[in-house]
Amino acid sequence: MGLDLINGVPAHVLLVHVVVVLVPLTALALILCAALPSVMRRFGAALPVLALMSLAAVPLTTDAGEWLERHVDGDPLVRRHAELGDGLLPWAVGLFLMSAAVWWFHRRAAHRTPDAAGPAGTAGVPLRVAATVLALAVGVGAGVQVYRIGDSGAKAAWHDGYTATSHSDRG
Repeated sequence: MGLDLINGVPAHVLLVHVVVVLVPLTALALILCAALPSVMRRFGAALPVLALMSLAAVPLTTDAGEWLERHVDGDPLVRRHAELGDGLLPWAVGLFLMSAAVWWFHRRAAHRTPDAAGPAGTAGVPLRVAATVLALAVGVGAGVQVYRIGDSGAKAAWHDGYTATSHSDRG
């Protein structure tokens, strides 16, 4: 049994904001840390910790969403949103694994002697380029998936709940 209600409000409605902030933030941090060693030095272990928090938030939010899905009227838009939501976990796992790998390789390189790195530290350049390309792929993929899920959720929640014109009786 998961977290269903928070102070009488469906937990999914609140937890989704954690995912919407943490996953893109993690993706951006991962890309920057993979591409720029100076950023990785500043982030340190915060990168994999942030990715772990993002990863933990996804199944909590998904579980709360499944509870909410069982408590609303059957709607194809809600089903589509749920299907897209189920697809975020692999991206969150990818963000975590890439974040841990970037952090680990950076730590390993920082503990090497200057002689082991080769002339001007160029031995790590191909690894950094590969990590940056993979980080871009995972980060952009996760960001796009979050957008798609959020867009489908907004459509499911608001498709018949508003009008483009204002009501004259409401000021």
